[in-house]
Amino acid sequence: MADSGEGRRVCGMPEKAQLHVAMLLLQFGYAGFHVVSRLALNMGISKLVFPVYRNIIALCLLVPFAYFLEKKDRPQLTLNFVVQFFLLALCGITANQGFYLLGLDNTSPTFASAIQNSVPAITFAMAAALRIEKVRLDRRDGVAKVAGTLACVAGASVITLYKGPTIFGPSGSGGGGGGLELAAVGGDKNWTLGCVYLIGHCLSWSGWLVLQAPVLKKYPARLSVTSYTCFFGVIQFLVIAAFMERDAEAWKFHSGSELFTILYAGFIASGVAFAVQIWCIDRGGPVFVAVYQPVQTLVVAIMASLTLGEKFYLGGIIGAVLIVAGLYLVLWGKSEERARVARDAVSGGDREGLLVAAAAAAGGGGGGIIRSAGNKAASAATQPLLLPSSTSTDNV
Repeated sequence: MADSGEGRRVCGMPEKAQLHVAMLLLQFGYAGFHVVSRLALNMGISKLVFPVYRNIIALCLLVPFAYFLEKKDRPQLTLNFVVQFFLLALCGITANQGFYLLGLDNTSPTFASAIQNSVPAITFAMAAALRIEKVRLDRRDGVAKVAGTLACVAGASVITLYKGPTIFGPSGSGGGGGGLELAAVGGDKNWTLGCVYLIGHCLSWSGWLVLQAPVLKKYPARLSVTSYTCFFGVIQFLVIAAFMERDAEAWKFHSGSELFTILYAGFIASGVAFAVQIWCIDRGGPVFVAVYQPVQTLVVAIMASLTLGEKFYLGGIIGAVLIVAGLYLVLWGKSEERARVARDAVSGGDREGLLVAAAAAAGGGGGGIIRSAGNKAASAATQPLLLPSSTSTDNV
């Protein structure tokens, strides 16, 4: 049976391949954001002003595309949708970005990226609890998804916590203490508190990933959802800043570097990344998006080595191998699950034919009901990539 994604080609690339390429590019964009955000905080940019400007830029970028491209697809805005968009902004922008900046200010970009690798596990648990993601531990695909997610988390943790001998980087002595030795940098920073903030950031991010799936089923206008989310995020940050950031100088740009960090955060990390991510969630499901997160840690390590002169250690190589292995385990599990549903749909169609023939021979009128059930099974076989994520959100 033909895959539904084959009809949505870009430059000859099927939709499934588009999803994978988009997620890889997304991780590179977010990896750069880790470095840029650290630079912004080092320059003294306010942790409340930074996200306000970031989301204003993203909003200005997204609104024209959302208005013109989704004019026919956008449902009528109701109070129920307004409340849902407000909650998405509270979870996915205000809490997510706020906790991230507080945690990054007390730790480091590498550790912030590494701890984000708990997002696949948290998202997996949330999605399973809400019946968005189905897991069968008595089947190979279920075991593969669980094992692959754990391998991704383990690989990213190895990158941060184990150094080993230097593989690449400037000459100099390389220790083996791992990423935890960064806690000694900056005596006014609270490493433990920073970790708590980053855990809050991961919880908020996972909740945002999961909650978007049912919203998109009712409001299938991806760019509009992103725009409304950014709008309410700006409002929420402005209200918080009105009470906590009274210094007018904090709202001014003092150098071109400050302006660059805000522009990068707005255009790449919020505008482009939000749109790409919400499209991937809609087509691939929340767990598919989250499982790519560990790739970001590897990219951050490479970027830090090339741009900041940080060394790349054996631990990074080992971690990268674990990440890739875990990623392929999860994707293999998804492929197996999808193939199983397709086989069930085909066998269901065969049974339908026999039952319809029997009903016709007996003069019965049940053929329409049986045909409807068979069509539903066939439709399930053509769902995009992560079938449980797409088909079970209606039950939430």
